[in-house]
Amino acid sequence: MAGGVDTGHVWSALGGDPALVDAVSEVVRPGVLDARLPVRDLARACVGACALAAAELAARRAGWPEVPGVRVDDGAVAAAFTSERHLRVGGREPVAFAPLSRLWRTADGWVRTHANYPHHRERLLAALGAPGDVDALEAMLAGRSAAEVEESVYAAGGLAVALRTPGQWAASGQGAAVARRPLVERGRLDASPARVLSSPVPRSPSASLLPAAGLRVLDLTRVIAGPVATRVLALLGADVLRVDPPGMPELPDQHADTGFGKRSATLDLAARQDVFEDLLGSADVVVTGYRPGALDRFGLSPEALAERRPGLVVAQLSAWGAYGPWARRRGFDSLVQVATGIAAIEGAAGRPGALPAQALDHGTGYLLAAGVLRALTEQSYEGGGRYVRVALARTATWLTDGLRPDDEDGAAAQAADAGGAGGTGGTGGTGGTGGARQAGRAREAGEAREAGEARETDTAREAGSTPETDTAQETSSTPKTDTAPEAAGSGPEPWLAERDSPLGRLRYALPPVSFRGGPTDWARPPGPWGADTARWT
Repeated sequence: MAGGVDTGHVWSALGGDPALVDAVSEVVRPGVLDARLPVRDLARACVGACALAAAELAARRAGWPEVPGVRVDDGAVAAAFTSERHLRVGGREPVAFAPLSRLWRTADGWVRTHANYPHHRERLLAALGAPGDVDALEAMLAGRSAAEVEESVYAAGGLAVALRTPGQWAASGQGAAVARRPLVERGRLDASPARVLSSPVPRSPSASLLPAAGLRVLDLTRVIAGPVATRVLALLGADVLRVDPPGMPELPDQHADTGFGKRSATLDLAARQDVFEDLLGSADVVVTGYRPGALDRFGLSPEALAERRPGLVVAQLSAWGAYGPWARRRGFDSLVQVATGIAAIEGAAGRPGALPAQALDHGTGYLLAAGVLRALTEQSYEGGGRYVRVALARTATWLTDGLRPDDEDGAAAQAADAGGAGGTGGTGGTGGTGGARQAGRAREAGEAREAGEARETDTAREAGSTPETDTAQETSSTPKTDTAPEAAGSGPEPWLAERDSPLGRLRYALPPVSFRGGPTDWARPPGPWGADTARWT
């Protein structure tokens, strides 16, 4: 495993008892989520820690002296981390990135834009003074610097990020600010009494153990990472109500993929503050996924929420973190990969690459869910409102720091081949300087591919054999690891399921969070976006 990219590292970041990691067993499948960076390790660690946090809360509520055994299978994890690709709605494949959401060559490097949402597309084109034609935009960007495109588009409220090497990112103000923060930020908001939780032990022997049963989660998130976190909480029995602004519908396929187990409502916070206050009055958890400070005008900062609802758990997710010069900027997984040097490391043949999954989104989502579950457990002992805070950029820094020493020269060469954005990261010049800097930073041991080995950057390989038994082995002092043979021609099918829904017949990835007696699927499929009433059931 990569240095620090493992379940024990995440569990420590969550403040968990190290002895509980003994309850985790892992099934390693070497062919999945293949990359130069230790993506498979990151995914396994995030899911493993999340499952352990769920098992811990279940044991606490049931009064058990030991936590149920946790099982993490790389095949299930890989399928879940690429769930948006496996989704089928009525047999139809999902719509992926829009034509203007892509990498573009500039006069001095590369820039990545994001225009999946109509309002972001409009702002991008307005900032560049360009038509919506791909060829015309490509020609225009080829004559401009990456840094100038980045700043002009962001000034107009759009999304564009210049390619950086890991070293350029580390030397930047935002990179330094992110690196100083813990992987998962946690703290107390008030001195409210200990939370009293009833037993989640099912009355029926065939029913699942649901550690979040009876808890109400107000979901104010969008896109992937935040909805992944609340999808986990819904799996575990929470009543999750997602609330969106009326005029900003979620992308349909994105909503279908992340809407399992939840209800979906719309609410104008400015016009119907009374409705929100009613919801807040009996909420146990509020999860937000907007830019830091964007919701403060509605009284939705952690401190303001806790003042009105003592004992609340407030979970916050952002792209760049709640600090540094980019704290208020919008961002997405693909943009964070480009800014932090991941795209440079994963590139080949002079072109930036990408991870085999939107691993920053999914991984950070499981980190956030784990943080909420641990906060609930801690409240049952110590009381106090809690906050949990994570950022895609911090997860990215954790991933790039996991590069193994044998790959340092290869990473530097790949970064140099891909090219950096001149003047954006404080190092100037091309990507070679930043790649060498990353080689100097990445001294911790890790598991990654041999440097220089070619890989495809646009598809994930989900090879794996049929899932093994459900019995978790809990005898070692660290997660017990079994390596499954890589079966030729195998794929994600063992971890996919189908069911009917109000949206049509769905094919989807099953949840990777697994512990003895826990749920294996969501209680309800997703419904239409915004179709539910903004009230608790």
